[in-house]
Amino acid sequence: MTTVNITRDILHRQIRDKRASGFQRFHHVTDPFIKRLGLEAELQGHTGCVNCLEWNERGDLLASGSDDQHAIIWDPFRHKKLTTMHTGHTANIFSVKFLPHSGDRILVTGAADTKVHVHDLTVKETIHVFSDHTNRVKRIATAPMWPNTFWSAAEDGIIRQYDLRDSSKHSEVLIDLTEFCGQLVEAKCLAVNPRDNNYLAVGANGPFVRLYDIRMIHNYRKSMSQSSSAAVHTFCERQKPIPDGAGQYYVAGHLPVKLPDYNNRLRVLVATYVTFSPDGTELLVNMGGEQVYLFDLTFKQRPYTFLLPKKCQSSTGDVLNGKTTNGVSNGIHLPSSHLCFAGSQMPSSSMELPPHLEKIKQQANDAFARQQWTQAIQLYSLGIHQANCNAMLYGNRAAAYMKRKWDGDHYDALRDCLKALTLNPGHLKAHFRLARCLFELKYVSEALECLDDFKGKFPDQAHSSACDALYKDIRAALFSKTESDDKKNNSSIRFHSFSRKESIPEDELVLRERSFDYKHRYCGHCNTTTDIKEANFFGSKGQYIVSGSDDGSFFIWEKETTNLVRILQGDESIVNCLQPHPSYCFLATSGIDPVVRLWNPRPETETENGRVVEDMEGAAQANQRRMNADPLEVMLLNMGYRITGLQGVGPDASDDEDSSEGQVQCRPS
Repeated sequence: MTTVNITRDILHRQIRDKRASGFQRFHHVTDPFIKRLGLEAELQGHTGCVNCLEWNERGDLLASGSDDQHAIIWDPFRHKKLTTMHTGHTANIFSVKFLPHSGDRILVTGAADTKVHVHDLTVKETIHVFSDHTNRVKRIATAPMWPNTFWSAAEDGIIRQYDLRDSSKHSEVLIDLTEFCGQLVEAKCLAVNPRDNNYLAVGANGPFVRLYDIRMIHNYRKSMSQSSSAAVHTFCERQKPIPDGAGQYYVAGHLPVKLPDYNNRLRVLVATYVTFSPDGTELLVNMGGEQVYLFDLTFKQRPYTFLLPKKCQSSTGDVLNGKTTNGVSNGIHLPSSHLCFAGSQMPSSSMELPPHLEKIKQQANDAFARQQWTQAIQLYSLGIHQANCNAMLYGNRAAAYMKRKWDGDHYDALRDCLKALTLNPGHLKAHFRLARCLFELKYVSEALECLDDFKGKFPDQAHSSACDALYKDIRAALFSKTESDDKKNNSSIRFHSFSRKESIPEDELVLRERSFDYKHRYCGHCNTTTDIKEANFFGSKGQYIVSGSDDGSFFIWEKETTNLVRILQGDESIVNCLQPHPSYCFLATSGIDPVVRLWNPRPETETENGRVVEDMEGAAQANQRRMNADPLEVMLLNMGYRITGLQGVGPDASDDEDSSEGQVQCRPS
C-alpha cells in the first residue's frame, strides 16, 4: 500500500476541526491495522446459525438474524445485547436491515418462510407482514435517499419493491427474472448503489449479474399504463417488462463458456452476494462455485473471449485490447502481421524498470523457478500495480497463471498476454502463450489461427518443440470434435445454456451478449456450500476486499493488486457474513456458529494471535481443490479430514524473461 504522512495529517486535524472526519475516513483502515487485526469479542445470544448482520448508519448498533428466528440488536462496543425479539418468522432469517431515516427504530427482516416482516424495535412488535413472495426471501436492500422504501430478492425469481406509505399492504413487482430466464431462476442477492439510489444490482443462479435503472423502469411502466388506457392493443402485441437501456449485465468473460462443463460436474454457479464500492463506481460479486470478482462501472470493457470472430479483422476502430468503441460488436485481436495493436508505442520491454521494481521482478522470477506460482503472481502483480505499462511483467504473470491452473487462471493469462502484446507487439512469448491460452479455453480454431500467425511472425520458432506439441494438441482437439460441438461453437450457445429446460427470450440473449467483463479477480477462498456467503469492501475507499469461506476462515485482499494479505479463522465451520463498520477499522463476522465475532486491530504488545492462518498459500490451494472436489471428498473435508494442497503441475522449465528470447520457454503440459 502507499505510504502516508500521518504526523502531518494529525497536525492538520488539530488545526482545522473540519478535517477530523476526513482524517478518520482516510486512516480508518490501513495496512498496519490489517496486519494487527484480531478477535476482540464473541457476542453470544443466538441458538442457531447467524445468517445476517447489519450496522446502523452511525455504527453504534449491530443487528443480527439467525436460524432461531430471532433478531438481536447489540451494542458492539460494550459487547451487550440491547434488544432481543422473536420476529414472527417460522423459518431461518436470511436478511436484516435498518430502515434509513427511522431513527434506528424500524427493522426489516426476510426469511425462508417466504415472508418479509417490518418491526418497531421500541415496542418490540411486528407492524407489517408481507406475504407476496412464493419462495425463500434471501436479501433485503434499502436506499439512503428513499426512507420509506425497500426491496427484496427471493428464490421465486422476483424482485419486489415496498413502500410503507402505501395503505394496500402489498408490494410491487419491480423485476420478474422468470420472464427472462424461465421458472428455474432464483434471485439470491441485491444491493442499491449508495451514491445513486436509482441503480439496483441483482444476483441470481448463473454467471450473470444484472444492474437495473429503477427510475427508467418506473417511468416506462407509467407511460405504458397511460398509453394502454388511451389505445386498444392487439392480442399479438407484446409489451417488454423492462425497457431497452434499463438493464446492463456483467459476467466474468470465461464463465459462460465454462458453464456447460460446470453443469456436467454438478458444479453450481450462483451470485451469493453483490455490493457497491463506497463511491458507487465498482460492483463486487461473490460468485458461488467460483471466485470473487470486481466490476468497474465507469471504465467498462467487453469480455476478451466474447463472440470470438472466426477470422481476425484488422479494424482497430472496433476493438482495442478487448474494449469496444461502438458499444455492440466485439472480438479478440489476435496478434499477426496484418493486425495493429494500440497505436505505435515503443516496445516496453526495452524500458528499464526502476531498481526497486527490478528487485521485485527478480524475486518473482526466483519464486517461479521454485514453482511457487502464487507467490510469483503476487510479486508480478505488485510490480504491475506500480508499472502498469511494462509488457515483461504482464508476460511473466501470464506464464505463472498458466502454470498454476486455478479456476480462471487461463483467462487471466489470456488478458495479460493481450495487454503485453498491446504494449509490445513483438513480445514473442506472450504471442505463443496467447495461442496456448486459447486452446486451454476451448477456442481451438482461434488457437490454431493464433499459432499460424505466430509461426509467420517468428519463423525461427515455427518448428520448435513447443510449437510442434501445441500444434499436435490443437489438431487432435479439432479431429475429436463432433458436428454438434461445431454447431455450438458457431452459435451463441454459451449464452443459452443457463437454463436447460427453458427457452431464453431474445431480449435476454441480447443483454447477455452485451455483458461487460471484470476488472479484478480475488482467489483463495471457497464458496460452494452455502448460498449466502458475502464479500465486502473494507475501508472508506474500499482499499481491501474481505470474503468468508467454507473452510471456516475469512480472507482479506488488497483491492488494486488483488494480493492476499491476511487469513483469519472466523468460525468452526463456515464464515458467511462479513460486515465492516462504517467508520472504524472494526469488522463483524458470523457463520455456522451461533455467535457474532468482532474483529479490530489488536495492541502492538499482543504477540499471540491464535486466529491467524500462517500458511496462506496452502489454505488457498486447499480451497481450490475443495471447489473442484467430488461430493465424497467434500463430505470428508466438512468432517474435518485434512487434505494437501494442489500438487505442482510438473517439472516444466521456468519462463523467466531474462532467459534467452530466442527460444519459446512455454513448454505445454
